[in-house]
Parts: sequence; structure tokens; C-alpha cells
Amino acid sequence: MDTLLFGTLSALWLGILTSISPCPLATNIVAISFIGKGVGRPYHVLLLGLSYTFGRMIAYFVLGILITKGILSIPGVSYFLQTYLNKLLGPLLIVVGMFLVELIKVNISWAPDSDTIEKHAEKDSLRGAVLLGSLFALSFCPVSAALFFGSLIPLSVKYSSVVALPFSYGIGTGLPVILCAILLAGGARSVAKAFNKLTRVEWWVRRITGGIFILTGIYYCLTYIFEVL
Repeated sequence: MDTLLFGTLSALWLGILTSISPCPLATNIVAISFIGKGVGRPYHVLLLGLSYTFGRMIAYFVLGILITKGILSIPGVSYFLQTYLNKLLGPLLIVVGMFLVELIKVNISWAPDSDTIEKHAEKDSLRGAVLLGSLFALSFCPVSAALFFGSLIPLSVKYSSVVALPFSYGIGTGLPVILCAILLAGGARSVAKAFNKLTRVEWWVRRITGGIFILTGIYYCLTYIFEVL
């Protein structure tokens, strides 16, 4: 399972989990309200949803490339990580898992001013949706930051994947908005209820994923640090 395909699928799942985490979920709700303004034009709603997803994808894609390529381009750092990354991943996965199950809590977050962005976005809806997506992608809270910087970036370095993993992660972060755009385009009026249910699902999904991270981290520690497995 230790293949680039597995890493790409993992990045996609991390992106989906990020999209339903508290801060990104809040920004996605703002995006849905923006997209919903064109609810009378189904195809336009779909285009807005796709544009917003494209904006998120590009932001994470570019940020992931810059960080991963920067790390891999420094010979000393690249050699160190390629040699010791498996040892570092164990403790790192445990810490990220503890964030996900809320054993570690840090009440720090950052998000752009949604009102200001929406005003600019409304001037040109399609490009505005791309702007919303790319800027809202930078709305990091402890959980989403842990998933991006603590999971995606190490995975990208591990597989030396400058493109595929950040690209998959970006797609994952926009999938819920695409699904909601499809619902809106189809005339569904229960998007708010769907997001409420998604919040409940997120609680369980995040904790299950956090538990898997912790167990995987313990396995990596036992295998690569203590060499008992």
C-alpha cells in the first residue's frame, strides 16, 4: 500500500476531511450562500460551484508545490527528510491525530474578511467564485492546519510528489461545495439541513481518522524508531 496511488488517495481523503472541518466548513457555507444567489439558473450555479472548487484547488496546489518543492530543492534538508522521514512521521501522525480527536486544543484561527471578499466577488460572479475559493482556502484553523502542514506536506515529501498530492488535496476540499451546487441546480431546498447533518458526520469522521492517525503513528514509532516490529 506504500505507493504513490495510496498517497494520492490519502491526500484526497485529507482534503475532504479538511473541507468539513469547522473553519473550512464555515467558509464553505458562505460560499454556498454566494452560489445560491443564482439558484434560478441551474447551469450558472454549477459553474459557480466548479469555479469555487477550482479556486480552492489552485490555492492548495500552489501552496503545496511551493512548500514541497522548496523542501526537496534544499539538498541537506531533502536528504535528511528522505532518510529520517519515516521516523519523523510516527510522532507527527500521533500529534495530528491528537488534534483531530481534540486531545490537543489550540484556539487560534485565521480567516479572510468574507464580507469584503463577497463584495469584490459579486462584481464578476465566475471569477469572484474563484477568488472566494482561493482566499477561503487560506482560512486555517488548528485542525485544518494540522491536516495540511502536518499530513499533506509530509506525505508529499515522502512520495516526492510536488504535483499529484497537492492537486488531489485541493479537489477533496471542494467536493462538498460541488455536491451542494448540484443540489441547488437540481432545485433542492435542503442544503442547510445537509450542512447540519454534515457537521454531525464530521464529528465522527474526524475522530475515526484521528484514531487511525494515532494508531498509524504508534506503528511507525515501533517500526522505524524502536524497531520492534
